Amino acid sequence: MTTTRTAHTTWEGNLVEGTGTVALDSSEIGQYPVSWPSRAEQPNGKTSPEELIAAAHSSCYSMALSNGLSQAGTPPTKLNTRAEVTFTPGEGITGIHLTVQADVPGVDEEAFRKAAEDAKANCPVSQALAGTTISLTASLSS
Repeated sequence: MTTTRTAHTTWEGNLVEGTGTVALDSSEIGQYPVSWPSRAEQPNGKTSPEELIAAAHSSCYSMALSNGLSQAGTPPTKLNTRAEVTFTPGEGITGIHLTVQADVPGVDEEAFRKAAEDAKANCPVSQALAGTTISLTASLSS
């Protein structure tokens, strides 16, 4: 089944001094303030496109890795994924780094790393962001 999700942003003013609100329409879970300083400097209680991309990427990657491990017969008990999206004014998004720490009973390090790399390459958000360098650090919990 094909799905479509929507969000919208209302922006007022110029780039540097203006502000906006991004609304997550499909889920209706909230509206969040956004501004240029929250994107290019410090968040100060506001979000940015890069933070929203990081949220999308970390959740998509976790789902893809969970699926891959489960299909291999070693479902995870827990995945903790962090996505760091780097933005440089004037250049744009210059990279994304995924870090995953996982509890996966019955999997060895080599099989886990292969599953982690496969998820990075094949999660739909990674594929949508293919024009950006995506790096990965993956480890099993002790």
